[in-house]
Amino acid sequence: MRTDFYGLHVQVFSVSKILAVTNQKGGVGKTTTCVNLAASLAATRHRVLMVDTDPQGNATTGSGIDKYQLELSTYDVLVNNCTISQAIHGAGAEDADFAVLPANADLTAAEVELLDISEKECQLKKALESIRNEYHYILIDCPPSLNMLTVNALVAADGVIIPMQCEYYALEGLTALLETIHGISRTMNPKLHIEGILRTMYDQRNSLTAEVSKQLIGHFGDQVYRSVIPRNVRLAEAPSHGVPVLKYDKTSRGSIAYLALAGELIRRQEADNKPAVSPRQTALAEL
Repeated sequence: MRTDFYGLHVQVFSVSKILAVTNQKGGVGKTTTCVNLAASLAATRHRVLMVDTDPQGNATTGSGIDKYQLELSTYDVLVNNCTISQAIHGAGAEDADFAVLPANADLTAAEVELLDISEKECQLKKALESIRNEYHYILIDCPPSLNMLTVNALVAADGVIIPMQCEYYALEGLTALLETIHGISRTMNPKLHIEGILRTMYDQRNSLTAEVSKQLIGHFGDQVYRSVIPRNVRLAEAPSHGVPVLKYDKTSRGSIAYLALAGELIRRQEADNKPAVSPRQTALAEL
């Protein structure tokens, strides 16, 4: 047991999952996915921590936290200025119920300072391992580039969620990202795998969208989430109010889509954690 960010004792969970939400291509709904998936998982009574590793700090502000007023942030955790427990915030909205490790522009200095730290690629992993069993899910919002911050996220993660638009250039970017994931799983994080590919800003009226979507499913099969995130005005408006879309307009198409994604993610994990049943056990159960 440990005191959490509300001053309450928290339960320790034996099964937790760390997921990096990443794509080297910008503007694909990566931060939107991280914030809204965190809120949707929390709405299903799961304890969630969202980690912002992007110096832009958009996931931080989208959760209602003022990135300009931070005393401690992801930067401080990475350069050993504080423990991760000291830097974790509750999301800023009064009725939000997921935790946030926030970030701001200070994080740009982390890459330089990490050069003087041994095992610099493992700083985030070491920090998260100390608290991971206090959460069902830890989601990491990554910057839209392959740098030391992204590498730290991929080394710390169990799996990767890849948000992408169904367009030609997105497929090219996906190839480069897959090479990066394969390289890190081969050298620094053998357990790293693709958790799922998420189709974002989806417009079913667009023939190119349908064609790229078909190619993705044909190549990646079940790794492509059935849930798709549509283009949605409410989804775009929510960050300016500092809340996830679930708190801004719970009936919007964007909110419903992220709740569906959370449900799909939970079902997949439950299936993965289900113990194998032997033929003998099956026969006995049928008696």
